Amino acid sequence: MSIPLLSDIRPGRLGAGDYALRFADASPRLTGAQAVLEAERCLYCFDAPCVTACPTGIDVPSFIRRIADGNVRGAARTILESNPLGGMCARVCPTETLCEAACVRTTQEGKPVTIGRLQRHAVDAVMESDRPQLFTRAPSTGRKVAVVGAGPAGLACAHTLALLGHEVVVFDARPKAGGLNEYGLAAYKTPDNFAQHEVQWLLAVGGIEVRTGWKLESVAQLDELRQEYGAVFLGMGLSTTQKLGVPGEDLAGVEDAVDFIARLRQSEDKSLLPIGRRVVVIGGGMTAVDAAVQSRLLGAESVHIVYRRGPETMSASVDEQHWAQTNGVTIRHWLAPIEVIGADGQASGVMFARQALVNGQLQPTGDTEFIAADMVFKAIGQTLGNPVLAEAGFAMEGGRIATAADGATSLPGVWAGGDCRAGGLDLTVQAVAHGKAAAQAIHAHMLNTVIPAQAGIQS
Repeated sequence: MSIPLLSDIRPGRLGAGDYALRFADASPRLTGAQAVLEAERCLYCFDAPCVTACPTGIDVPSFIRRIADGNVRGAARTILESNPLGGMCARVCPTETLCEAACVRTTQEGKPVTIGRLQRHAVDAVMESDRPQLFTRAPSTGRKVAVVGAGPAGLACAHTLALLGHEVVVFDARPKAGGLNEYGLAAYKTPDNFAQHEVQWLLAVGGIEVRTGWKLESVAQLDELRQEYGAVFLGMGLSTTQKLGVPGEDLAGVEDAVDFIARLRQSEDKSLLPIGRRVVVIGGGMTAVDAAVQSRLLGAESVHIVYRRGPETMSASVDEQHWAQTNGVTIRHWLAPIEVIGADGQASGVMFARQALVNGQLQPTGDTEFIAADMVFKAIGQTLGNPVLAEAGFAMEGGRIATAADGATSLPGVWAGGDCRAGGLDLTVQAVAHGKAAAQAIHAHMLNTVIPAQAGIQS
């Protein structure tokens, strides 16, 4: 077998004007007339299954009826009361497996009401209006809460607590607030800097301070937060990417997909981003799809997503898989990496072992296949990867923080939510639900406790 060894990684594979076109909004917004027509398809069900299917419990029939009646501001209020990150969720939620999957129009007509696009229509209209703020804070309670992590869970928790009259300080390791929404999603899903626009809308309610460049690295830091604040909410994301555990993983050209996506999201000039002519993405989730599609959009000629099992077990939704294929990505199944091949320290491809299910167990068949690649992106999952949590005495479950239903952890006065919390769907919308539920529990807890002396913590 002849294995190609020449690497071809470079920026500027496209014409100067092609980048903006390729990374334009993947799902353009509805016009006002289109939104009304789509809203009128809704049956406004009593005890609507779409509401139950939404982790944040948005009253879908109510907001859609308001759109049909021309009351877009009222529609946005209904959405944002339940989900303060309703704008981003409208863009990135797998609605095809949540609210739209439950829509009765699917059974009747084979096509659901496009709930996600209607939600975006309402939220965008209000956020772009001259009166974007819909909510007013309650009178100050004099209580302060620390939130660790400025991602969806932390922001939802902070916003809810601020509305209830508490002062909130949000600590985050990154330069910008937003977490996954800012650093972990494909650029074509969130164009025009929407993640930061949404963050600014959330902060505009008042009572929330964001301190960046702060990372939880010691038990002493956590103890200080617990002493200085009435409650602590942990909403950190999963910071450590799973390793392939195969030879050649450390070769140049091999990278975590999340790092590639973050770099692309923060790039002001995508023509300067190097991309291989041939790209292999190993994994089967949304991150794998985002990395693969954006590789194609940057001008890669050959992009493969390679997954060790069959299509039915990929965590990327069917719609996401189709989106990847529509953009020229080839999806290969039943192949597990056994070695990254390279020369002179640079990856040139991946050797895979074909897999099969034998008595319910995944086993190699003995056949191998080489796929040439200048760049290899790893997207096989992430872990919390913070030893401080176990050292602090948190009960852990599957490497994440074990909690009660309201997010309470085994440490008094500390709640957790989002990806760092055990169980769940690892979705933005569920992280929001976690943050809101924890905020309500923290509110009840603090109303029943004596106000301690609270001093600021230096970042």
